[in-house]
Amino acid sequence: MAESQIAKTFPVKPKQKPKPKKPSSTPESKYWRSFNSHQIPNLISSVTSIDFSPVSPHDFAATFSTSLTIYNSETFEPKTTIPAFSDVAFSAAFRSDGKLIAAGGQSGLVQVFDIKTRSALRQLRGHTRPVRLVRYPRFDRLHLFSGGDDALVKYWDIAGETQIVELKGHKDYVRCGSGSPASSEMFATGSYDHTVRLWDVRVSSSNSVMEVNHGKPVEDVIFLPSGGLIVTAGGNSVKIWDVIGGGKLVHTIESHNKTVTSLCVGKIGKDSGEESQQYRLLSVALDGYMKVFDYSKMKITHSMRFPAPLLSVGFSPDCSTRVIGTSNGIIFAGKRKKVKHEESRLGDFVGLGSIGEEPQRRVLKPSNYRYFHRSQGEKPSEGDYLVLRQKKVKLSEHDKLLKKFRHREALVSALRGKNPENVVAVMEELVARKKLLKCVSNLDTEELGLLLMFLQRHSTLPRFSGLLMRLTRKVVEMRAEDIRASDILKGHIRNLKRSVDEEIRVQQSLQEIQGIISPLLRIAGRR
Repeated sequence: MAESQIAKTFPVKPKQKPKPKKPSSTPESKYWRSFNSHQIPNLISSVTSIDFSPVSPHDFAATFSTSLTIYNSETFEPKTTIPAFSDVAFSAAFRSDGKLIAAGGQSGLVQVFDIKTRSALRQLRGHTRPVRLVRYPRFDRLHLFSGGDDALVKYWDIAGETQIVELKGHKDYVRCGSGSPASSEMFATGSYDHTVRLWDVRVSSSNSVMEVNHGKPVEDVIFLPSGGLIVTAGGNSVKIWDVIGGGKLVHTIESHNKTVTSLCVGKIGKDSGEESQQYRLLSVALDGYMKVFDYSKMKITHSMRFPAPLLSVGFSPDCSTRVIGTSNGIIFAGKRKKVKHEESRLGDFVGLGSIGEEPQRRVLKPSNYRYFHRSQGEKPSEGDYLVLRQKKVKLSEHDKLLKKFRHREALVSALRGKNPENVVAVMEELVARKKLLKCVSNLDTEELGLLLMFLQRHSTLPRFSGLLMRLTRKVVEMRAEDIRASDILKGHIRNLKRSVDEEIRVQQSLQEIQGIISPLLRIAGRR
C-alpha cells in the first residue's frame, strides 16, 4: 500500500461508534437560528396569547393571569400594563392602526382599550361564558368578532357598543379564529366540536358559508396571506384547507408529538437563501417544539425545542422578532441579529488628516512594497473564499507505528494506552489490512495477557461486541497451548468466561421480562 494513500487514513478512528447527528446547516436553518434568545420569566401563569402591533415599531402584547401587557420589541421591556381584568385575560388583538387593543376574559366580557391612556373605551357584554377569541377584521376599525365557551360567535359594532349579529352553529367551546385577508366581512372560527366554520356577515342568515372537520378539538385556525387557504391545528396535526375549492383538504402535517396549540405566519428575508421574501407557517405545541413549514414545498424546513410546553407564538410584520409563550409563565423572545455589511476598502492605508477631518484613504500603487502584501492581516468579509493551510495532524504513538507498518507494536501500544476506542480502531485497521490474526499469533505471553484483559472488560459492550466476540473466539483457538501453559493466562480466561456468563444471564432476564410485557402491551393497544 502506497505511503500517500495510507497517510489519508490517519489518525485511525473506530468505525462502530455511531456518529452524532449534526444540526442542519441550510441557509434557512441558519436564518432561524440567527434569532438571539431572551427570556421574560416570572409571569405568574400561562401566556395565553401573543399579538404584534401592525404598525412600527411593532410592539407585542401578551395576556397572562389578570393582565394585558405590551412589550417593547427592541428591548423586551414592558411598556404598558393594563390590569383591568378581575380574572384571567385571553386573546389580545391590535386594531389595524395599532391605536386600540381588545381582549376577552374569564367572565365573558370583551374590552377595548386605548393603548396610550390604558383606559377601557368599550365593554361588550353578551357572552355568558369565558371569551377565548377576540379579533379585529383585517382592515376594519369599526367592528370585531368574538367567540366563547358558550359556543357562540358574535359580531360587534364597537362605536355603538352593540351586537350586530349572533352566529350559531358550533356545538362546543369556540377557542380560536382568524379574519380573512381577502374580505373584512369574512372570518373563520374553530371549536372543540372538531369543526372550523367560515362566516360571512353580509349573508342575511346566521349559518356558516363553509364547514370543515379537523377530526380533533381545534386549538387554532389562521388564514394564509393569499386568503384562499386556511390552516387548522388540533391534536398533534396541522391541516391546510382550500377555501376557494369548497374546503378541500390540501395537506396534513404530523410533525408534533403532542397537542399543537398555536399557529402564525412569518415572512423570511432574502438572507435566508431564498430569491425573494417568502412566507412560512410556524406552529408550537405542548411537546416544546416550534416547527417551521414551507407550504409552497410542503416540507418542514426547521425545528427548535424549548424547555417547556408552548401555548402561543407570534412573528413581527418586519421579520425581526419572534415571541413564544409557555404554560409555566415564561416568554421566549428572539431578536434577529443584524448583519453588518462592511464597505469595500480602497486601500490598506488610512491617512489621518487634521483634527476634525475625516480620514483620507490612500491608494496603493503596484510599485509599493505594501501593495504585494496587502490584506494579509485583514479579516475576511462575508462571501470571501478562503484558502486555508492544511493543519498538521498530530499522530499518537499507535498511528505512527501503523504508518511504519509495525502492526504488532501498534496493537500493543494501543492496549497499553487503555483507551478502548483507540484499541478497537487499531484492530479495525488491522482487519482491513488482513494483519490482525498474524499480530495475535506473534504476541508474547505478557502482551497476550494485555489482550485477554482488554477482551474480558470490553467484549460484552454492545458497541464493541460485534468485533471483539469474534476475535475472542479466534484468540482462544489460536493460542490454546500458550494459555494452558500459563496460570496468569488461565486466570484471564476464567475472568473472561465469567463476564460472558454474566452477560448471558442478563440477556435471558431481559427476554423473560419482554415476554411478560409484550402481551400486556398488545392488550392495551387493542383497547
